[in-house]
Amino acid sequence: MRSAEQLSEPVPGRGASGFPSMSSLTEKDRPIVQLLLNTGTCPRCILRFCCVGSQTLYRHPDKDLMKDLRDFLKKNQEEEEGTVCLEVVDPPCKRIRLEDTEEGPEDLNHNGALPQIPSESDGNAAMESSAGKVCNVCLGILQEFCEADFVKRVCQKVNSAEYQFTSFVFSVSLPPQLSVRERAAWLGVKQEMRNLGLSLEKDDIVQLKEAYKWIIHPQLAEELGVPADGKSLFEVSVVFAHPETDEECRFLATACPDCFKPAKNKQSVFTRMAVIKALEKIKEEDFLKHFPCPPSSPENLCDALEIQCNNGAVFVAGFGSCQTEKHLLCFFLNLLLFRSRVKILILFSFFHFLEGEFSSEKLPVNGRYNKYSRNLPQTPWIIDGERKLESSVEELISEHLMAEFKADSFNFSSSGREDVDVRTLGNGRPFAIELVNPRRIHFTAEEMKRLQQAINNSSDKIQVRDLQLVTREAIGRMKEGEEEKTKTYSALIWTDKAIQREDIALLDDIKELKLDQKTPLRVLHRRPLAVRCRIIHTMSSEYIDEHHFRLHLKTQAGTYIKEFVHGDFGRTKPNIGSLLNRTADILELDVESVDVDWPPTLDN
Repeated sequence: MRSAEQLSEPVPGRGASGFPSMSSLTEKDRPIVQLLLNTGTCPRCILRFCCVGSQTLYRHPDKDLMKDLRDFLKKNQEEEEGTVCLEVVDPPCKRIRLEDTEEGPEDLNHNGALPQIPSESDGNAAMESSAGKVCNVCLGILQEFCEADFVKRVCQKVNSAEYQFTSFVFSVSLPPQLSVRERAAWLGVKQEMRNLGLSLEKDDIVQLKEAYKWIIHPQLAEELGVPADGKSLFEVSVVFAHPETDEECRFLATACPDCFKPAKNKQSVFTRMAVIKALEKIKEEDFLKHFPCPPSSPENLCDALEIQCNNGAVFVAGFGSCQTEKHLLCFFLNLLLFRSRVKILILFSFFHFLEGEFSSEKLPVNGRYNKYSRNLPQTPWIIDGERKLESSVEELISEHLMAEFKADSFNFSSSGREDVDVRTLGNGRPFAIELVNPRRIHFTAEEMKRLQQAINNSSDKIQVRDLQLVTREAIGRMKEGEEEKTKTYSALIWTDKAIQREDIALLDDIKELKLDQKTPLRVLHRRPLAVRCRIIHTMSSEYIDEHHFRLHLKTQAGTYIKEFVHGDFGRTKPNIGSLLNRTADILELDVESVDVDWPPTLDN
């Protein structure tokens, strides 16, 4: 590809349109220009096949580019009336031409004839007939869909969605048969160049998507009032379709049937990837037999099937008074590494963000929640389609976030989970909410405070605290000390035999007690059967009466406390029952702390 630097050298004279003339084209480009114009190719696609890399040149109006191409051919025709000199290489000898013809169809078009260089009169006629026609290569992508009217249509769609964004990234999905037509045009041009002893590598051609973005980016940026940025979290996308896709790709399915597999979620087997795979596999002579090279003019223009804008996902995470399991860390890492780039990361841990506004590129917020009810599940409790309880921690928090961020949907995750009858006290449990495609992303510190207060005022069953803006790097601190993390619990225990203070005093002296816990019966339906080694670091007993006492425990993360008390039919060894030599059961359980120094506690 010729670089923009090479193309920006001073040129003697400009076209009548006021734009630079086609000085970036050379004599060896003339047969390409003539051939493609003769077959109905638009000026911008001709520039692509001439390997022109000047972005500004593609932004000139289509009619001016056509006039410049005409002037280029006319100028070369006038020069040829004098002395004709091909500076690149000498003309190929007749023997090479004959040998190439005898070898096979490599230099034949789809009718089996050698392609001819169009005459100047043919070229002029072609230019007249090409004006207003749909391009035989891009199917109108670099024609109609580069105009101001289409740009305004896209921007109206974006503005009507009421998103907040400070930059954008533009993406485009093209009809699969464009790859077929691109290949056909290249083969046609390659044959023509070989006849002149020249060559054209496919990788040298400017990609259609690249040229389209060169044209469309400045227009969108001006209309939307924000810059285009490849790293932006706000995406504007256009999906193009064409009614003749299946018809034009069908020969590939015959030649390479293994490349096209029906899929449940695909309306057609002719997907972009399947077509590209088939084009890599099909032999050149087979392609030339089934598809015209260069391609013939299409009957229809492409259609902009969908114009979409998406602000990705706002990721809200927080802490509640529960155990912090590894799955939250995995959730964070998987989200950051494998999800789409269009997202806003928020970690719940309210306040400690600077005064001012957030930006969509940096919205990590963290926090904690407390659960005070023994009749509230963490997530909706639905069995066989029937809802068991009317609300959940997830819903009580997310309904306010959904409304304020104007998101389409959400995904809830937490650092561990408590049973429906277990309270979460102390500093709370970390949680995360991924808000999908939020329209609003800018919040001041005062607005976030009011949002936290609204959540807390909505119910006496939960409270949210420490919601704050953090850096993305701060999220990694959750992993630090993952294996050494501890949790503190308070359990109310019943025994079948009467007890005295001295009967439970032995528990206070036990340190670093090792347990073997088989997967509890109550969770065996959703967790694999395994024996897990866990540690009870310390215990402290509090005598109540001869059948009740309260036990305070500091344990390794992931310890099943209920099973440690009652033994789970011998699946947890040792247990409180075996240590006291009597039957024990748990009546109440509270999570009092998750001993992780993250996120930082704030003064609200």
